[in-house]
Amino acid sequence: MTAIRTERTGDTLRITLARPAKLNALRPEDIEALRAAMRLEDGVRAVVFAGEGGRAFSAGMHLDTFGSLTRESARSFIAGLRNMLAAVRTAPVPTLCAVDGYCLGVAFELALACDLRVATTRSTFGLPEIKVGIPSVADAALLSQHVGLSLAKEIILTGDLYPVTRFATTGLCNAVVDPTALTATTETLLSKLTPHDPAAMASQKRLFETWQNTALAPGTDVSVHEFATMFPPSP
Repeated sequence: MTAIRTERTGDTLRITLARPAKLNALRPEDIEALRAAMRLEDGVRAVVFAGEGGRAFSAGMHLDTFGSLTRESARSFIAGLRNMLAAVRTAPVPTLCAVDGYCLGVAFELALACDLRVATTRSTFGLPEIKVGIPSVADAALLSQHVGLSLAKEIILTGDLYPVTRFATTGLCNAVVDPTALTATTETLLSKLTPHDPAAMASQKRLFETWQNTALAPGTDVSVHEFATMFPPSP
């Protein structure tokens, strides 16, 4: 049974990681459920990810996920995970991750794939894959842009866990709040995101991905095109 619960409230899709007895640890079927959830219905203007239980957003993949993998099945698994994260990162609407407690491994990558992050003061982040004999991959590649290359390498190469206070000067989180204020802060951010024109928002999201993957000159060329598409063609 998947641990992914979805709920549509108005123009917001809320996706909850709901396996609190296991710190919301994810299994392969949850990765596919997350990817499926990102096939957004018409009218969705934002997506919010959260964890259930107050102890963790998610502790990452359940450890038994890796025990029986072969080279071929490992490639298939990690490609599916990459595709899920790409679906979040390239969504045509803003994505927001509300972190309360542990945010580890693929959960940290999911938070990095989101546009915005709100975390509570009791949150802890880490990429502990190296400690179980595998590299951090996929959207872990974004970490250095948020925290700087030196700290990103420390986080990935040690596999240690870091309190949210460690990132106070990095801008990793858009807000760090008391646990009692997480919902209100998330809703305040949403209120600043959802009123905008959906076409303009989708265009801006495409540009973020373009800027991420191209040099300045071709990136600005695409920007010119995106700007022009916001207006009707000449009669």
